[in-house]
Amino acid sequence: MGFRVHRRLSRADAVTLCNAVVGFAAGVVAFTDLQLAARLVLLSVIVDALDGIAARNGESSEVGPLLDSITDVLSFGVTPSLFVYVVLQSGYGDAAPVATVGLVVVASLYAVFSILRTAFYTTYFDGAEERPGMPNSLGAILLATAYLAGVTDPLVVAVGATLLAVAQVSPFDYPKPGVKTVGPMGVVLFGAVVAPTAFGRAAPRLMLVIALLFFALGPRYYRAE
Repeated sequence: MGFRVHRRLSRADAVTLCNAVVGFAAGVVAFTDLQLAARLVLLSVIVDALDGIAARNGESSEVGPLLDSITDVLSFGVTPSLFVYVVLQSGYGDAAPVATVGLVVVASLYAVFSILRTAFYTTYFDGAEERPGMPNSLGAILLATAYLAGVTDPLVVAVGATLLAVAQVSPFDYPKPGVKTVGPMGVVLFGAVVAPTAFGRAAPRLMLVIALLFFALGPRYYRAE
């Protein structure tokens, strides 16, 4: 019977795969240009939102949810970990070899917990009413916008990335942003991608504030429309 790829994939799946390409590119670019890598991470978030819109409009397939989960782990789990590693290496790269191992361990935590959260969802949660743990996309937004906003100190990034990693398996429910929220957030995200330094880094700083509010208050006060 064969894979019959062209028959089993939908338009939403094509967008999902584009997200994988952007996420992979961000990971590669991180080793030479952290600013561009952060912008590509935010572009991945935008592409992921377009994927969701396409799926809700009837463009989904049977394999779509699994493709989306795998791509999220790549773009919002593995790539942010690579990003964090390069940031830490820039500050502590001249340390002893044993310290390099420590940098790898700290940086990999975000990817590990992202994989763990995805595996738990696939196995134990299949309803929209239960969404425990911070979404890895929110963590990716926080890491990328913080860097674009000027938060580049390796120690701060390491502590922040560790907290965000653990938050992915926290018991708090994080609802999906509703349509009325996604639109304005998308505009700010787009601004952070195309003009991160304009008006005193206004777009990434505003997006960072929004993401921090959702991170802190979302589980208790936010409700999707």
